[in-house]
Amino acid sequence: MIAQLTAHSAARIDLPGPFSPLAALGTTGPAEKVVLLVPGYTGSKEDFAPLLDGIAAAGFRAVAVDLPGQFESPGPDDQSAYLPAALGKIVADLTVFLAEQGKPVLLLGHSYGGLVARAAVLAGAPVAGLTLLGSGPGALPEGPRREALGLGEPLLRDGGVVAAYAVREAMNARFPSWVALPAELKDFYRHRFTSSSPFALLGMAEGLRAEPDLVPDLADALRQQRVPSLVVAGEGDDAWSVPSQREMAGRLGAPFVTVPHAGHSPNTENPTALLDVLLPVWHSWGDRTFR
Repeated sequence: MIAQLTAHSAARIDLPGPFSPLAALGTTGPAEKVVLLVPGYTGSKEDFAPLLDGIAAAGFRAVAVDLPGQFESPGPDDQSAYLPAALGKIVADLTVFLAEQGKPVLLLGHSYGGLVARAAVLAGAPVAGLTLLGSGPGALPEGPRREALGLGEPLLRDGGVVAAYAVREAMNARFPSWVALPAELKDFYRHRFTSSSPFALLGMAEGLRAEPDLVPDLADALRQQRVPSLVVAGEGDDAWSVPSQREMAGRLGAPFVTVPHAGHSPNTENPTALLDVLLPVWHSWGDRTFR
């Protein structure tokens, strides 16, 4: 499977955004609920390509979106616009738009998208369920991923996205797993990164390094709004540790499930097993509509 290039039946659509339309992939057909999928840092709607048809076949409408500044969604030249709280308000507005069609909205955020999704709930997003996938209670902990953010910042500031990606690609060439990737997938990664806003990459990187622990606030909001939640991690996640995500789930009063044979991105690394986790839980959550 070439994950982000997996064939699917979703259509390329535009959704309303504050700066310009938000690029998205949306499935069609009868659906009992809408699932809004929010990608992480350097990601895009295509990160959910392996899940889209499975979600639709289970009776949901899947909508995967590029956040402002990501890939095909333009954004402003302002780093602060890409912090979780700012993007969370945009996602909250998007859930209102989707809920106005009369279907409950389930929100899933992956990695940085999880920080954005929780900010959307804190901003009052009318959701019927929240799933945090490979995300954590606050800032990205010390480790290679955080170190890479620090190394990438001067490259982005001085040379822009093209120069930053050239260095990133040269570093990746040292790893056999990267060398073995199909050329078309490498081309997609390059095109996606160099199409993204440098301000978005810098702002999201700052969010990953500075976001506070807001789990108590999220727990209160979920309880007050009677919104169920779920925390899912790949068994080999190397961003936020599995124990830290399990502990976060406990603080939220949410079930915690690990996906086998997956690291930080079960959506691309083991989508079948991830769907086996998500779909029964989503079906079990009660309907809430907002008109």
